[in-house]
Amino acid sequence: MSVRIALLPGDGIGPEIVAAARRVLEAVGEFEFSEHEVGGASIDARGTALTEEVLEACREADAVLLGAVGGPQWDTTDPGAPRPEQGLLGLRKSLGLYANLRPVKPSVALLDASPLRAERIEGTDMLVVRELTGGIYFGDRGRDGDAAHDTCVYSVAEIERIAEIAFEAAGRRRGKVTSVDKANVLETSRLWRETVSRVAEGRDGIELEHMLVDNAAMQLVANPRGFDVILTENMFGDILSDESAMLTGSLGMLPSASIGGQGPGLFEPVHGSAPDIAGAGIANPLATILSAAMLLRDGLAREEEAAAIERAVEMALERGLRTPDLAEGGQAGTEEMTAAVLAALDR
Repeated sequence: MSVRIALLPGDGIGPEIVAAARRVLEAVGEFEFSEHEVGGASIDARGTALTEEVLEACREADAVLLGAVGGPQWDTTDPGAPRPEQGLLGLRKSLGLYANLRPVKPSVALLDASPLRAERIEGTDMLVVRELTGGIYFGDRGRDGDAAHDTCVYSVAEIERIAEIAFEAAGRRRGKVTSVDKANVLETSRLWRETVSRVAEGRDGIELEHMLVDNAAMQLVANPRGFDVILTENMFGDILSDESAMLTGSLGMLPSASIGGQGPGLFEPVHGSAPDIAGAGIANPLATILSAAMLLRDGLAREEEAAAIERAVEMALERGLRTPDLAEGGQAGTEEMTAAVLAALDR
């Protein structure tokens, strides 16, 4: 039976980078691809950011690869208007994807591209494990006259299942979990800390530390090598994972995976749709290609092919190729960078 991969190119540069990743996947295996609209593209065509037909196609796939969603033409403050991001949130919720994994391991070839000194980030190898379906992003919200509210809610069960993911990951890595919260202020964070501490009990060889989110933000800059697995709730994880992305020198280098439940995983680059460069042929495809590697490893248990793609990306960068987001004056385009990865795979 063939392996089915649902492709969701999305908006902006999404179609360009997903096409690049598809070529790389085709170079390492045989897959059955299907392509579908999501986000702004779906709003324009169907009036909604995610149709039931597309959702069903994703449910039937073995893995889902997403490009990016969003753009200024769909920005609105009208709470009743469809927004591209609703497609992504709807996918995560409907597929039961409660854990977002974002590895942060700066390429040796790109150490000088980081805004931090090379000696500070060298050797950094962390995994951000972010809870995806709870917290303030999914709580009750509304407006009443000149006041507005957003409610943050977490249950013990939600915290337990994301903590399990983090501790399992730490067991395969260096054995340290840093749980990030705001327990000195927030009741949800106090429940978070209590629950994570209980899940940690009896796990020999796993070190647990608790860290307040403001300190974690500082330590990501001051001592990124001190982290192994960062475990945190939805909004904090959203912010910290984007901050950690800059250790690599560009959001264009960071892949991610959303997993959980029994359904397929969703794999996507961390960066947005970059509508200002859409169609220009200069988008960096590497985060999407590395997301395809995560798809193979975390979605399909194909470690050998995943590792081959990651080595090919490193080899392309060692050649000195740089897209504009990676270096001032970078001249490599999407096609040249993709071709270099494919050539490295051939070797």
